[in-house]
Amino acid sequence: MDSKVLKAAEILFELAYAEDIGGGDITTNNIIQPAERKTAVFVAKENGVVAGLPVAEMVFRELDKTLEWNVKKQEGEIVQKGEILTEFKASYRALLTGERIALNFVQRLSGIASATRVFVNEVKDFQVQILDTRKTLPGYRLLDKYAVKTGGATNHRMGLHDMVMIKDNHIQVAGGIKPAVEAVKLKMPVSIKIEVETTTLDEVKQALEAGADIIMLDNMTTEMMAEAVKLIDKKAKTEASGNMSIERLREVAATGVDFISIGSLTHSVKALDISQRIID
Repeated sequence: MDSKVLKAAEILFELAYAEDIGGGDITTNNIIQPAERKTAVFVAKENGVVAGLPVAEMVFRELDKTLEWNVKKQEGEIVQKGEILTEFKASYRALLTGERIALNFVQRLSGIASATRVFVNEVKDFQVQILDTRKTLPGYRLLDKYAVKTGGATNHRMGLHDMVMIKDNHIQVAGGIKPAVEAVKLKMPVSIKIEVETTTLDEVKQALEAGADIIMLDNMTTEMMAEAVKLIDKKAKTEASGNMSIERLREVAATGVDFISIGSLTHSVKALDISQRIID
């Protein structure tokens, strides 16, 4: 996990600390003695892909600098129900106080990584890359996209600042696809990629003629996508988008698109069921 992702996690931890712990864990602090130390483990309660353990370590280390952390499963590794992800030792107070915050991080990120791996495996025999979207939990952009990469997929643009995406509203205001692309090219360096959203074959032709780097085939039928891919003929990269369910994935990949973007990887992911147990 790189420093930018961990820094984002530290900021989120501060918010989580304020809302969950606040002035202190009044249950734990009135029952558990400060000097008491225990060993705990994270245990998978279902099969999945591990992601976010460095964030959990950060949480517990913020609460106890003497934390001993012994990872059993690496980031991106498959875990089976009943297997231990990590074993760690710290003050009993820290283990109980930080449990929910740490698990919330790891369960969400592991859920994203697990869902991503399912989609990636579904099309592993095609020359196509699975992409995420900007449909992430606000504030969690770096962490959610980290989990997608951990699951084996590729990150799309990080935000509005690092790639041009010309969508229907931009096209309407600009007066068409061509003037929209031209307006961007006048002001942006060639290193910035330009993607254009299209919904018809006529729009695909316009985007191609305008010199788009990537043409999004948005909410098209599989048959129309196949026609669009032939029309583009590798003169631009192609991205399939819109209602990309696991059931439809292989037929879309078979059209020859370069990318398939899937919002559900992050916008409606199910957290992986993980629990913390005190073992000593």
